[in-house]
Amino acid sequence: MCHYCGCRQIPLVKEFIAEHEAVTNAAGDALRALGAGDLPKARALIREMRTVLLAHWKGEEDGLFAVMSTDPEYADYIEALTSEHRDLAAFLTRVDLTSPSDVTAFRQAMDDLHHHIAKEEDGLFPASLTALTGDEWDLSIKAWRTAHPGSELHAAG
Repeated sequence: MCHYCGCRQIPLVKEFIAEHEAVTNAAGDALRALGAGDLPKARALIREMRTVLLAHWKGEEDGLFAVMSTDPEYADYIEALTSEHRDLAAFLTRVDLTSPSDVTAFRQAMDDLHHHIAKEEDGLFPASLTALTGDEWDLSIKAWRTAHPGSELHAAG
């Protein structure tokens, strides 16, 4: 992932990336729990992932995605990202860890999630630096706060 454009210093982007890291850490722990045969732990981690992702996606989609998708240059890219959100949410709701095919699908879904995150962190987030106006950043931050009641953005640093 990129570290050269400075988007990681924007508090909203920093929060999105922290949420990505929390989810990928939980995913790795869930995969290790599956490997160890600890299905209750894996299920709990998947529930944790889903909870974080639902708030994360609401913040992204109602904020950053909504304002950036008004630009035709980004609309299709954002539509594809949103579709990936929907697909993963549906899968995480129904995954059956006692089914070998679902365990295989979960492993693939976690690989797909890493690629999805890269599309956001290496594509969309850097583009947001030049694409958004001050008012659009304000709307994006407001959407994140609505999706994360009681939470505040952390200052960059």
